Amino acid sequence: MDRPSLDDLVRNGTMPAEIAATLRAAAIARASFLVFAKPRLAGKTTVQLAMLDLVPAATPIRTIGVDGEDIDALAREAQGGYLAIPEIARGSDMPGYIWGEPVRRAFAARGCSLAVVLHADSVDEALGIIRENEVPDADLERLDLLVHLRSLGDDWQSPTRRVVAHVHEGGLAPRLLHRWDEEADRFDTEAKPSRF
Repeated sequence: MDRPSLDDLVRNGTMPAEIAATLRAAAIARASFLVFAKPRLAGKTTVQLAMLDLVPAATPIRTIGVDGEDIDALAREAQGGYLAIPEIARGSDMPGYIWGEPVRRAFAARGCSLAVVLHADSVDEALGIIRENEVPDADLERLDLLVHLRSLGDDWQSPTRRVVAHVHEGGLAPRLLHRWDEEADRFDTEAKPSRF
């Protein structure tokens, strides 16, 4: 079976068409983005890959841990495309999970965009994790889109549903674009993106 597309995630209620359109526009424009959620299995990688599937044909995409470990070489190969980080995580031995200097090197790479995943439950926590890696503000500002997912249900290993809870634009001063109103189970658009 093919992996889920943004259209599939609209059909299953993870996001509405308006959020999918924002994510699609970001990927087509090769905007740098971060997808984050807690706990595990909330759909972070699913959304990251669904967005990367939308980049123009022949756009280079290099994934740390899949295509190699040399971040500088991967960034050179990803020129005009994406350098994907499977996870920013401390002390993991999973391929592509990086912390510290490798994170700084990835964020410092120029000529390619970033597609980043990490575990966090708010924009502030997500940006705080990146700052823990001593990423300079100028490099953190490269993030054009911040996508926050929530996993619903009593058992995080078998969620009843996943939703895009918030979408923000910008790295240093995030601006809310979309949000999920949990009480009404409604997605609201607050603003249009201006970076892409």
